[in-house]
Amino acid sequence: MMQAFIVAFAFSFIGSIPPGTINLTILQLGLEKKIATAWKFAFAASLMEYPYAWIAVKFANLILSNPAIVKNMHLISGLVMIGLGAANLYTATRTTSLAVRFSNSGFRKGIVLGILNPLAIPYWIAMTAYFKTQQWIDLSSDLNLHSYLLGVFLGAFLILVVIAYLANRLADIFTHSKLLKKIPGVTLLALGLYSMIQWFL
Repeated sequence: MMQAFIVAFAFSFIGSIPPGTINLTILQLGLEKKIATAWKFAFAASLMEYPYAWIAVKFANLILSNPAIVKNMHLISGLVMIGLGAANLYTATRTTSLAVRFSNSGFRKGIVLGILNPLAIPYWIAMTAYFKTQQWIDLSSDLNLHSYLLGVFLGAFLILVVIAYLANRLADIFTHSKLLKKIPGVTLLALGLYSMIQWFL
């Protein structure tokens, strides 16, 4: 039970480091010094890792037997990142009441972006399969399975909180806040275009 938790926690923490919609959003919240909102966002976004990891464990064989599902996740992810990147750049220069309400609601924003993160499923399919072949985990019991999923949630949550606090410190060093606010949007656009290119190839 404890081994499944530790393995999931470690690889959830590491797996959440590469740039994506969620950690770039938490980066932006940190740069804007919205730490309370960042905590709510991190909790909600990490919470969505729990059902996605559960789907990966329970339906791995079904998902892997249909390559079109995994391939189309790149398309979905690319479209989502391009849309969020464009919205991010728009709101970085203009402020609307709707954008402000959504931005200030960390939990709601975290749930939405957590749902729009389908690449978590193939990641956890691959990781779970690897852990099983290495005999690092045994998910045959419900207790072990939910310990594993809890590790996934807490690992993702911790790295998001760390990113928020590091970004908050970075904002203290640099004063050009308008430029910093555009970094997540530009990065999301680039990642979205890269994901779309992968889908076309």
